[in-house]
Amino acid sequence: MIGLDTNVLVRYLAQDDVQQSALATHLIEQKLSASLPGFISLVVLVELCWVLKRIYNATDPELVATVIDVLDSAAFRVEQRKVVQAALTQLAQAKAGKTGLIDALIAALAKHHGCTQTVTFDKGAAKAAGMTLLA
Repeated sequence: MIGLDTNVLVRYLAQDDVQQSALATHLIEQKLSASLPGFISLVVLVELCWVLKRIYNATDPELVATVIDVLDSAAFRVEQRKVVQAALTQLAQAKAGKTGLIDALIAALAKHHGCTQTVTFDKGAAKAAGMTLLA
């Protein structure tokens, strides 16, 4: 297994730097496989979503599609895969536009680790991600 940093995934997905994108593409498409996967930690996954949203203006549905593609790829092993899938399920059940993938992941991780609730000041996250509004 090979650990992947966020910038490698960004270069692969954005194809915005000729040299680095070519290297990332070669690694991911030619070197990584089910027998030698790239490891994506939760930190990298969250940072990837943040970069794609803030720098590349990705929409929430595009982020969800990207994460689903990553989960579906035999070339990647995602930390806490079942928790990420639970967050995606929560998003699918929530009303569109009320919460994002990261909020759903925060709530799913807390639940996975035995938390009885996740508190927030974010009204959208409280309603759609199942968090408790701290008021």
